[in-house]
Amino acid sequence: MQNKGLIKFFAILFALVSIYQLSFTFVANNVKSEAKAFAGDNPDKELKYLDSIDKVSVLNLGFTNFTYNEVKNKQINKGLDLEGGINVILQISIKDVLKGLSNNSKNPVFNKSLADATANLEGNKTYLNKFFEAFEANSKGTTRLADSDIFANRSLQGEGGIDIKMSDSEAQKVIKRKVEESIESAYKVLRERIDKFGVTQPNIQKLGETGRILVELPGAKDVDRIKKLLGGKAQLEFWETYKIEEIGNFLGAANEALKKTEIKKTETQPVVKDSLNALLTDTKDSADVKKGNNPLFDKIIMNGGGPILGYFAPKDTATINAYFKRPEIRVLLAVDQHNAKFVWSKPTTIKDAKEKDVEVVELYALKGNRDNAPAMSGGVVTDAKDTFDQLGKPAVSMQMNSQGARTWEELTGRAFSQKGYIAIVLDNIVYSAPGVTSGPIAGGRSEITGSFDVAETKDLANVLNAGKLPASADIIQSTVVGPSLGQAAIDAGMTSSIVGFLLVCIWMVFYYGKAGWYANLALLLNLLFLFGIMASFGFVLTLPGIAGIVLTLGTAVDANIIIYERAKEELRDGKSLSEAVAASYGWHGAMRSIIDANVTHVLTGAILFIFGTGPIKGFALTLLIGIATSLFTSIFIARIFIDRNIAGKGDLTFSTSITKNWFTNFHFDFIKVKKFTYIFSSIVVIVSLISIFFVNGLDQGVDFVGGRTFQVKFEKPVDATVVSDELSAAFGTPVEAKILGDDDQLKITTKYKIKEDGVAVDKEVNEKLYAALAKYYPNTSYEKFINSYDGKQVGVLQASKVGASISEDIKTNSYWAVLGAMAVIFLYLMISFRKWQYSLGAIAAVAHDVIFVLGIYSLCYKFMPFHMEMDQHFIAAILTVIGYSMNDTVIVFDRIREFIIGNRKGSFEDIVNASINTTLSRTLNTSLMMIIVLLTMFLFGGESIRGFIFAMLIGIVVGTYSSLFIATPVLVDTISKDDKHNIEEKHKQA
Repeated sequence: MQNKGLIKFFAILFALVSIYQLSFTFVANNVKSEAKAFAGDNPDKELKYLDSIDKVSVLNLGFTNFTYNEVKNKQINKGLDLEGGINVILQISIKDVLKGLSNNSKNPVFNKSLADATANLEGNKTYLNKFFEAFEANSKGTTRLADSDIFANRSLQGEGGIDIKMSDSEAQKVIKRKVEESIESAYKVLRERIDKFGVTQPNIQKLGETGRILVELPGAKDVDRIKKLLGGKAQLEFWETYKIEEIGNFLGAANEALKKTEIKKTETQPVVKDSLNALLTDTKDSADVKKGNNPLFDKIIMNGGGPILGYFAPKDTATINAYFKRPEIRVLLAVDQHNAKFVWSKPTTIKDAKEKDVEVVELYALKGNRDNAPAMSGGVVTDAKDTFDQLGKPAVSMQMNSQGARTWEELTGRAFSQKGYIAIVLDNIVYSAPGVTSGPIAGGRSEITGSFDVAETKDLANVLNAGKLPASADIIQSTVVGPSLGQAAIDAGMTSSIVGFLLVCIWMVFYYGKAGWYANLALLLNLLFLFGIMASFGFVLTLPGIAGIVLTLGTAVDANIIIYERAKEELRDGKSLSEAVAASYGWHGAMRSIIDANVTHVLTGAILFIFGTGPIKGFALTLLIGIATSLFTSIFIARIFIDRNIAGKGDLTFSTSITKNWFTNFHFDFIKVKKFTYIFSSIVVIVSLISIFFVNGLDQGVDFVGGRTFQVKFEKPVDATVVSDELSAAFGTPVEAKILGDDDQLKITTKYKIKEDGVAVDKEVNEKLYAALAKYYPNTSYEKFINSYDGKQVGVLQASKVGASISEDIKTNSYWAVLGAMAVIFLYLMISFRKWQYSLGAIAAVAHDVIFVLGIYSLCYKFMPFHMEMDQHFIAAILTVIGYSMNDTVIVFDRIREFIIGNRKGSFEDIVNASINTTLSRTLNTSLMMIIVLLTMFLFGGESIRGFIFAMLIGIVVGTYSSLFIATPVLVDTISKDDKHNIEEKHKQA
């Protein structure tokens, strides 16, 4: 081997760099272990300990020191499934952005196009493109984007804006740029909010041009608080309010009108006279009112006063809102009140007539106008700080700019003279509505008070300082993983890695003897390089990523197996050891097969990386890095050890006394049995397709259909069917509950309100889940049930949400990923082998494998003891199967090509049979390696990836079969008679 010294130099250099990079991870883990031991079971004490040594030197390399903070930032980043934390994808509303750019245009074509784009949005299509398509269809040339009442408004005119003379195509370019600017603005606002939140190593990134932003917060635990922080638009407004005596007549009239539609005629309960008087009189509580049939008043828990119209239960707000939106109810408002806007406060707790604590929200009526604009917007706020009010309660103080100060002085002056109130509204929720008792307030300083805790005031000040989002940001996908579940995943991943590594090493030594030891040393170095690269470039390690590493153990020795099998052939042909090694490492030996096989791996891995999201990208990335490092160590590092042996003892045989004659002189007629294999495979394919399309279908996970899933740990074993029935009754829609691993752990899936986005909906689902399961947790509060914390053993360990819009994208991407992988491999093989028949044989085998795996999942998902869902992990498994199936097929095809070029005697069928038989040892050995590591992961890798691993396990077995009994027979059957005749004539003359 030439340049051996250079290779040694680079190998040593890579090893040293890898050890250097990994040292930070080892030191960081040791410091965390010390902190945990110091704190015992107190997570707060542990956190304070780590904060206290943040700037203390913990790593001394002699020439430089590193503080704990520096070490922590250089360690291998663990994904949320290992570290615990929260991952969300936010969808910036392009519809809101377009409305804002058009100054809320009332143009009917514009608004219909917005509605059509929303209704007809397809998977993997951007809202903006659908809007342009809808606008073109609706306008029919009569209306232009650059019309003055749409985008050629005052705010968009000028340099770089919309000119009224622009064509639609020209206007589209400007609109696209403005939308991108809005998304960038939203990204910066979210980045600033997150930076001030104080999470270690947060990750935030824009996802292409979709208007989506990915946010990962490792170690974050307070689910509701973080979702509120991310999803809050921070639309601060100041409104004048109506007083109860001003709006009371309307409420009474509305209550009477609602009786006609809401009270059944069969009801004969006495109606309390003068209900409105009861509402407005402080001496009577709501219990008196509830004696009558009053659709509106019956829902009042306690009477209000001043700007508060009454106290209601949070669950009744949707009903009240629906009442007030009815045209026949709104018409009852006085002429000067037609633009009144009814809003609610944030929930608070009061004591009812029986002195019991009840959660309520307050109802307010804001003084609106034709444009639905507030008296003053929050854009005038220049600074906000969390503080405490005069009573020592948490509050937020604000400072306004000069223009805001003047408007605030006018507004407070008017409220003082009219004895009115000013509601401070954030994201359409009233936080407080104080009166003004000491005259106009000058200077522009004000304060938001209410039923806050300290964390809420810090977050509120944070979002006000960061600024408002240019449009609503809805959480369309989220994953919450508790730290205890993350540690369990790490333990499972470590166990499967160690066991898989040992089994591979044992087999290589058993089968190849001393050469097996050399392969194992190369494998060990491969793992060092793999982790070193991940640490150097800041790649994130996930649980599927660990699966990718374990798979790398199998693929890393694949190149060694190909080389060793070729070397044995050369030795049997009478060559010396040095000649056999040189030939096996040559292009016409093993190298061409290795390159072809690994190119198919790289192609499928790249497609998986492009189309995958989250942990699946981690799996693909680890796989791609593993391919590169394993090729380097298998081809170059193992060669160094082999050359040392040749220069010394020269006793390598690439086998042991037991395996010496395995698969030698093996002559099985694979082509002869093709009729039987065709019949068997056809039956399997037909049964699979019938099951998929007509009988069982497939168990589509929330990735494909949308929904919410919760991994819930109970204090005792539970009956999944009973829990499913209880949750279905609570949610009013079917809820699925399946055992996940042990009998005290369930995977709960619901599609309840999955088409509705917003923090309030997410919290509602969490609250319903807790309320329905509370009897199983007598000593667990809502916060402990939902939120994550160190040492958590019961409650929600993991939660995820996939919105309906993003599930369509995931499904579309999955289809394209599988079809794209097959198409790319077809083209590569056609270019490499220069005959389309090779590509057809390979694709026939791949299609057979994919249908086979889908069929197994369709037939078995209802009764298997683990989950067999169609999700992103399953698609990753399918693509991996495609890659490995191609690997086996390419090795056989390469040998066929070699024999055709060479002097092999016999018919074309004889050449193909000989090709399969002479590569059978390599095919079965590689497949066995893969089966060993996959079985290891299946047994020890953890419940969450068991279905994912099972798909690959079945796929590898079926892929090996199809490489031998489908791909090559299809090749034989499609090669023309003339080509066969020419090949056979050439070999007769040789």
